[in-house]
Amino acid sequence: MSEVVLYDYWRSSASYRVRIALNLAGISYEAHKVDLLAKEHKSAAHLDLHPQGLVPVLKIDGHSFTQSLAILDYLDQTRELGLLPTNASKRAKIMAMAHTLAVDVHPVCNLGVVQHVSELVGENNTSVKEGWMKHFILPGLCAFERQLKEFDLSPFVDGNSPGLAEICLIPQLYNADRWKVDYSNCHKLKGLAASCESLKAFQDAHPDQVNV
Repeated sequence: MSEVVLYDYWRSSASYRVRIALNLAGISYEAHKVDLLAKEHKSAAHLDLHPQGLVPVLKIDGHSFTQSLAILDYLDQTRELGLLPTNASKRAKIMAMAHTLAVDVHPVCNLGVVQHVSELVGENNTSVKEGWMKHFILPGLCAFERQLKEFDLSPFVDGNSPGLAEICLIPQLYNADRWKVDYSNCHKLKGLAASCESLKAFQDAHPDQVNV
């Protein structure tokens, strides 16, 4: 077994973030697939790994970590990825951008929440889910676009290398595309995404690449 193991679901935004970071760090890992649709994340074995019954879980350096942002921080601290700048004000602003998507948008758009909403309204169909997703994702992306106005994007938020903001953006755009969210007016955001998508670390982390 590989020294590094990622308990992963291919469409999980949180797992997607961690895959990107592992790739940026050049860390090889064994992917252990957790099928959320089959509720494997609620099994006793998985709950031993993640008390919340979520993904991802990363086993690395003899430790087991949960929560994607905490995992990203650990990788940043131990592998010197430079995901956040040292300048305090810029660091806080970039962290806020990441939180706009990972803390405010993602939690209300994850599988468990949307499924529960569908059950409450008694309409477990695509149109209800799509409407819910559009209601929350688009305002989050528009806010992210406005936050980008403070940065030069040369080509990334903090210069020549992608960081925490980009790692949180790309998985959310995957969800936006999946649920037909029209963010065509977010020009800076789209340019930033194009810069990220040109990198192999992002390409290899894409759900279509890992769901094989």
